[in-house]
Parts: sequence; C-alpha cells; structure tokens
Amino acid sequence: MSGSKNTTAPGVHGPLHTKGGDIVDADGKKVVLTGVNWFGLETGTFAPHGLWTRNLDSMIEQMVDTGFNTLRLPYSNELFDAKSKPNGIDYKKNPELKGLNGLQIMDKVVKSATDHGMMVILDQHRPDQYGQSDLWYTEKLPESKWLSDWKMLAERYKDNDKVIGADLHNEPRGRATWGDGNPKTDWRMAAEKAGNTIHSVNPNWLIFVEGNDTYKNESTWWGGELRGAKDHPVKLKESDKVVYSAHDYGPGVYNQNWFMDKSFPNNMPAFWDKHWGFLKKTNTAPVLLGEFGGKKSTGNNTEAVWQKSLMRYLKKNGISYTYWCWNPDSGDTGGVLKNDWKTVDPGKKALLSIYQEPLPGARTAQSSQ
Repeated sequence: MSGSKNTTAPGVHGPLHTKGGDIVDADGKKVVLTGVNWFGLETGTFAPHGLWTRNLDSMIEQMVDTGFNTLRLPYSNELFDAKSKPNGIDYKKNPELKGLNGLQIMDKVVKSATDHGMMVILDQHRPDQYGQSDLWYTEKLPESKWLSDWKMLAERYKDNDKVIGADLHNEPRGRATWGDGNPKTDWRMAAEKAGNTIHSVNPNWLIFVEGNDTYKNESTWWGGELRGAKDHPVKLKESDKVVYSAHDYGPGVYNQNWFMDKSFPNNMPAFWDKHWGFLKKTNTAPVLLGEFGGKKSTGNNTEAVWQKSLMRYLKKNGISYTYWCWNPDSGDTGGVLKNDWKTVDPGKKALLSIYQEPLPGARTAQSSQ
C-alpha cells in the first residue's frame, strides 16, 4: 500500500474507529491490522500453546520480529470458570504465570503483547474446551453468559488502548442466519446486542462481526459469508465501530470446487469480492480476514498459489488480516513456527512479508524489518 509506512508514524492514537472502508485512529490516520492468531486459551490447557517450551515474552517478541502488528487471541468461556486450571506450562520458563487462573493468564498475554506494541483482538472462539459452536449460545452457555462475559472483558481492558476490540463469535454457521429476524438464529441481531452491551461499559472497542456460511442458498467457509451485510448491515449505537470479519481457507482444509476451476487462481479475486471483499472495495465498511492459512506456502501446488494470491489481494485492497496461525500444532494448517516452537518457517515468513504494516507505536528500526 503506497504511503502506508507513514500512516502509523509517529504512532497510533487510540481509540480506533471506522471511516468508510478504513479503520482509523483518533487523529484520522489509517490503521491496517496485519497480525497472527495464537491459540490455546480456548483449549483444555487454558493457556496459549507452546508455553511448555518457551517463555511468554520471548514468544511475543518473536511475533513482533516476524512483522506482526496485531494478535488475535482465541478463548473459550470455560476459561473463566473457577474449575478451569491452566496446565501445559513450564513454570521454570514462565515463573510469573505460576498460580494464576485462566483469566489472569489472559491478562499476562494481553499485557505482554501490548507492552511490545501489538494491538490485541479478543476472540470468543468456543463455548468450552471441547469444540466450536455454530451459534453464539449453547445449552450450557446461555446468551446471557455470552453477553456478560463480553461485558466483563470490555470493562477489564478498557484502560489499555491497544486492546482494540471484540471478535464476537468464531465462525457462525449451520443454523446461524443473517437478517431474518429470528432471535434464536439471526446472527446479525445477536451481534448488535453484543456490540451495544460491550459499548455500554467500553465505547472505544471495535466490534468485529464474522459472516456466517450460507446466504441465499449459496455456501462458503464457516464465518466466510458476508453478503448478508449488504442487505442487512450491523447497526450499533456507536455507529463507527463495526468491522466485518471473514475466514477463508485453502484446499488443505477442504478442496472446494473453486480451487478446481480451470481459471484458478484468476477466479479467486472475484470470489473474494463477492463474499466479503466488496464491503471494503465499495467503501462500506472495513474488513478483517480473521483467519486464513495452510501448510504449503512455497511451490506451484494449489495451496501455495492460493495463499500467495490471497496475500496479494489483501495488499492491493488494503484489507486487514490475522493469519492462522502462530502455532505449529494446528492440524490442517500448521503454523508460522516449525514443530520445535522456535524456528520461523521461511516459506511462511516470505509469504507474510508480501504485506505487513508496522507496529502502531513502531520505532523506525522495527518498522523496516
């Protein structure tokens, strides 16, 4: 993006808000998120993965050195239960985490990331450690608890202006509808309720609203269908705080018919435009590609070609992203780190360096990396 290096110097002044298709800071400067996901808080370890072999701060420092300016941090609501005991941590390497509960470990991750200059998005990834849910509530997690947990987090981090917002629910799909007015399934209605609830205690947060997976009888990835937002936009009382978010994966996750199209990869920009990119391209709202990734990042295989095409598309259109993922233990995508939890995969580093923006408070030495 031409001139983008200057947009964050000499620093981002929060809080952030939206203006047309852009995220901007309090001075009206454009802010582009080019980040990474680090998972584990949503699993049975109740802590980010890899702390069994690494120190927390060293992990965050390496993310910054790899060029990421944002951390999307998945959690489960079960994390906040008193019974949920963090485990899988080497306390010799992480003595400051000893005796902490899951929420206090989240505090430490958030503090480390923001102290190192990264922006943080909290992601309600699952109701519990056992799996994702299609809707924002389940039999064990009522909507009221989903809302009160968000309110608690919004209040807890409101004084840290680098915690920039809430990804309300990961990958709505299946029964999740958009704009049909059914309070049990209409994801747009639920997102408005959650956004307004969060803003009642913390009006500064961006509200990241993922798509669902089906609209007008056409299906795409879980969370990847945002055409509903054209006909039925999310409207909050704080009207300049909505960022839409899509997920998009490659053939290593599922070999969709568009990967087998004879015009691939030239058919992909029109696909992305249709399902989520149009929101940014028409200057309607900003878009965060909250998840994409794959094991193969080099060579002429379909997955590597797809990843490179997508990075170029994001860069060309100034669309924010958080890559899936930092962890090597993501079964269908692998990670930026190799299996030793220390070495950055050179193919992925090269892929991601196609399009990276500096830290919001970056020193010039860092932003040139």
